[in-house]
Amino acid sequence: MATPTPVIFIHGLWLHASSWGPWIDLFRTAGYDPSAPGWPGDPDTVDEARADSQAMAGHGIDDVVAHYAEIISHLPVKPILVGHSFGGMIAQRLLGQDLAAAAVAIDAAQIKGVLPLPLSALRATLPVFKNPSNRNKTVPLTAEQFRYAFGNTIPEDESQQLFDTWVIPAPGKPLFEAAAANFDPHSPAAVNTKNEGRGPLLLIAGGKDHTVPEVVTRATLKQYRHSSAVTDILDFADRGHSLTIDHGWRDVADASLDWLRKQGL
Repeated sequence: MATPTPVIFIHGLWLHASSWGPWIDLFRTAGYDPSAPGWPGDPDTVDEARADSQAMAGHGIDDVVAHYAEIISHLPVKPILVGHSFGGMIAQRLLGQDLAAAAVAIDAAQIKGVLPLPLSALRATLPVFKNPSNRNKTVPLTAEQFRYAFGNTIPEDESQQLFDTWVIPAPGKPLFEAAAANFDPHSPAAVNTKNEGRGPLLLIAGGKDHTVPEVVTRATLKQYRHSSAVTDILDFADRGHSLTIDHGWRDVADASLDWLRKQGL
């Protein structure tokens, strides 16, 4: 019997790794071997992360990439990566390094070379950028800030429920690194977008996402124009940044599974 293909789910800022639970169940049912390891320093539960938030402080993009590369090194075959927000950026970096069989990057944080900086994205990340000292700290979101950054397309009560269930403080360093990416020749947000031999990549955009607006995802797609490797894009026109955890998550997950099957994965 063939060994199931491993799938690693990579969360972004402010969501705990356990928020991938429904995706893990679905992918396991579909015949994969899924897991959702947290970022370096992530406690095992939401409650622990809230109680000891500074355990995650100071971890930057390179730290997170190295953390997942180490996890991948112990797998029998290259995994499929599914990342949301900053997890989508991490997935692209690992795919560009030929460490994955394929990647799905959902509302992925902007990589080096992406220029659009919409006002909604600035507002969504203001809780971090309003204080330069947040670079080396973790930063929480209020329910109101989460509503704007994640839950703007869902009912207010659902946004509150998601906030209560999954939201944890996030390290500020990755955001500062991404903001400076186009001024830093050695930016950790740089992805090898010219890699011809990498596995296929699917970029998923939420058309009403405040944190990673669709224009950012389309600009990301353009960064891959010099590679002949498969790079596809899929739009969910009415979805916001909560699209992986809200009541419509299954639409996004099923679309990801369909795309993987079309790639022979």
